[in-house]
Amino acid sequence: MQTSFSGADGPSSQPLWSQRQTLTAFALILAAWAIAVAIWPLTGSVVPWDSKNQFYPTLRYLGTALASGELPLWNPYHFGGHPSAADPQSLLFTPTMLLFGWLVPEPSMQAFDVVVFAHFLPGALAFIPLFRRRGWHPAGAVAAALVFMLGGSATARLQHTGMIFSYGFFPLAFWLLEEAMDRRSYRYGVLFALSAAMMVIGRDQVAFLCALTLIALAAQRVWCAPRPLAYLKSRLGLLLSMGLLGGALLAVPVVLTMQFLATSTRPSFGFGVAAMGSLPPESLATILFGNVFGSLRWTYDYWGPDWHSLAEGTWTDRATNYLFVGTIPALLFLWHGVAGGRLFAREFRFFLVLGLVALFYALGRYTPGFEVIFDHLPGVNLYRRPADATFVINIALAFAAGYLVHRYATDGLPKWSRASLGPLDAMLPLLAFGLLVAAVASALVFAIRGGHVSSALTEIGMGLAAAAVAIGVIAKTSGSARWRGVMALVLVTLTGAELIGRHAASALNAEPAERYTVYTKLPPEQLQGLQILKRELAERNARGEYPRVEILGLKGAWQNASMVLGIEDIIGYNPLRLADYERAIGPGENAEDPNLRRFPTSFRGYECELASLLGLDYIVLDRPARQLPRHFPRLTDAEVVYGTGRMWIYRLNTSVPRAYVAHHVTPVDSEAVLGQDEVPEFNRETEALIDDESMHSLKAAYAPAGADRSKAKGTARIVGYQRNSVALEVETSENGVLVLHDINYPGWEAWVDGERRPILRANLLFRGVEVGPGKHRVEFHFRPMSLENLVAAASNLVKSEDKPIRTAIASPLQ
Repeated sequence: MQTSFSGADGPSSQPLWSQRQTLTAFALILAAWAIAVAIWPLTGSVVPWDSKNQFYPTLRYLGTALASGELPLWNPYHFGGHPSAADPQSLLFTPTMLLFGWLVPEPSMQAFDVVVFAHFLPGALAFIPLFRRRGWHPAGAVAAALVFMLGGSATARLQHTGMIFSYGFFPLAFWLLEEAMDRRSYRYGVLFALSAAMMVIGRDQVAFLCALTLIALAAQRVWCAPRPLAYLKSRLGLLLSMGLLGGALLAVPVVLTMQFLATSTRPSFGFGVAAMGSLPPESLATILFGNVFGSLRWTYDYWGPDWHSLAEGTWTDRATNYLFVGTIPALLFLWHGVAGGRLFAREFRFFLVLGLVALFYALGRYTPGFEVIFDHLPGVNLYRRPADATFVINIALAFAAGYLVHRYATDGLPKWSRASLGPLDAMLPLLAFGLLVAAVASALVFAIRGGHVSSALTEIGMGLAAAAVAIGVIAKTSGSARWRGVMALVLVTLTGAELIGRHAASALNAEPAERYTVYTKLPPEQLQGLQILKRELAERNARGEYPRVEILGLKGAWQNASMVLGIEDIIGYNPLRLADYERAIGPGENAEDPNLRRFPTSFRGYECELASLLGLDYIVLDRPARQLPRHFPRLTDAEVVYGTGRMWIYRLNTSVPRAYVAHHVTPVDSEAVLGQDEVPEFNRETEALIDDESMHSLKAAYAPAGADRSKAKGTARIVGYQRNSVALEVETSENGVLVLHDINYPGWEAWVDGERRPILRANLLFRGVEVGPGKHRVEFHFRPMSLENLVAAASNLVKSEDKPIRTAIASPLQ
């Protein structure tokens, strides 16, 4: 192994690890993980925000469904009906969480956090074979694992559960790919395909970027081989096998997700949208000084780059912009890595390039050329936040920390001489000093603006003082290999202690568990209101009625609590929603802030035609209706079911039956109605609005609206209502259309007396099926993974062109 600079400071070879060293490294990583994960329950806190508002209720829904013998492909409790099978955040295709939900259907929030944190272990432990195969020091592997688990985005964005899953499997997939290619081993190839599939199954930007990194690694192995073409030829079968196996494992969830995206509120993003998610360059100061912007302060008075401090605007926040990996790793990065030139060693070059490319990507609009990448690299425009690349930056910093500990333990201090660094002997120390000055200057600029100069100077001073002490101790103990080995262990221990002390259950990733009482023990006033609501819903369900509910304004975990409580909510919290539903109903991205609730022309108020069709009959608010924002329609005729303190429940008494038989048919262009007009007037007992594209599926002739068909009669009764299926008993005197006011979506199938019938798009958003005279049993089944639906979805993806998605825009109420 040689550095990119010739000379005496090249890396020394390291003998293979002993069994004792290997076991010790495993034990230290596991011990650090166990200590860190214990901090949350010991402090009575949980990982907050998205973790508990979105992913935890999703897991509870998954577990409850599995316990009742169902695979929850459809979620009737979320936005009026939601395709869980296609949503990357549903956890449905994450094997570890599927197993967890099956074993523990109703886990505590703390158990959920432990299982999520356990997803760091595959990657953290993979640093041991990664470093061992390179002959790098065991202490370096432990240092890398600590930064990987506890540094930067890993803990700052712990709330983003799906990204943690993708991130956690990357080093394992990286190691298995190296082993498979070096050994030409199909066994390792299969293991790589499995681990890579586990990484990519989250279908988020972290998975996307890590997948690109693995492709780059394979290309690098081929390029750097002594005979690249011969190397590629000898491993072509292996590469194809891994690709085919990985593709087969991912095909179904990816096709379903792409089918969903094409009809969702986020089919893709323009550059202007993604640019707002770029990492502000000033955030790089947190690599050296973690709390220099107040990121870790429990008072939440953050003064660093975010939406209120940047004139150009940004969607990033203190968690997204936090990159600290420890004082000692930061010191080694500047001192040994940059000034000493060790980061430029040939054996580390891939990770150096990886870190620089990830930084370029994360900075987004602040770097030249990113717009070209955004417009031309397939897949990039599916994501709105380039700053998600900070996860990859943290991976590169983890490798850097580990490598620099290895170089110190084996080679001692860097040697600054022309022999060791060549013509860059003066430039590299100046570069390191310049990076330090830039970090301090950018931090102070924001501190001055925010009036927190003393706090910023304290953080900078403490960091520099700790670094100065560390420099003195490291310099004095670098004489012999034995002392360097001991010192490397000390450095690793101090790094672990600092990262656990600063980041475990910190202000970036913890809140008191009692803030999420909807999952544990509600306050008496809310508990009483919820009991009244659930009792009414149960009584009405027993009578064959299926009213829906809107839960709005209640804070935090209430947004998706309907999944746990079994309440059919018409709104919720999810960035991915059906575009037609968003345009028609206007729910907005979350249910916590009433100001985000919109009322488009098709949904002018809670007593409008579409609200009635949807079956909306209860509104649950955090305040009396008279205190809602001014743009809200008045609930003049609503009946107060319960009202006190922070829970108010209103009954609208306007919903129509969930199902009915129509004998009149009016063709409509559903897209045009949802985009421009109010819902047409029609008889909700005898008439159905059938989409133009569904009219050709009707076999019988139907009289137009208003024709005399008084003799035609029909009844429809729901006899079975489950997550993925609905069964009805229907009786009609003549040909008619059974309308079920459940959301229409690809993958739903209709069966009449055991015979498959085409599903009609009825009443703008809902499902219908044609029935003949007589008594019938009609069943709707959601089968998104049927070969028919998968082929149709894949075909549509190939044929489709990008179309702008129109979302709901509130029109002023008169």
